[in-house]
Amino acid sequence: MLFGEKLKKLRVDANMSQEELPAKLGITRRSIVYYETQSRYPKKREVITGLSKIFNVPVDFLINDGDDFIARAAAAFGATGTAEAMQLVEEIGGLFAGGSLAEEDKDKIFKAISDLYWESKEMNRKKG
Repeated sequence: MLFGEKLKKLRVDANMSQEELPAKLGITRRSIVYYETQSRYPKKREVITGLSKIFNVPVDFLINDGDDFIARAAAAFGATGTAEAMQLVEEIGGLFAGGSLAEEDKDKIFKAISDLYWESKEMNRKKG
């Protein structure tokens, strides 16, 4: 489950509206909508920390490796990078789901794929 899905579930389970939550965080309602629809990720760590406190969940629960990867892609390459990173995370998700790989091996594979993605993006940026 990605960040936006987790956020929406936590908010709904807490019977909190899309107006109430951003008021507690000092951000706009539009930001919450973007987060929940996975159009954007929080740029400031304080937002994640605030959500963690509001919903009494660990930061690591809210943001996993896939979310970090997508957030970095969004920051570096905007909407196109976000879409490409989300597609990549979704496609490789099957590799990790229900498999017999150890967590450490899954982490290594994801890191290798992530590194290759960033190297390719940088090479394309230099060519273009």
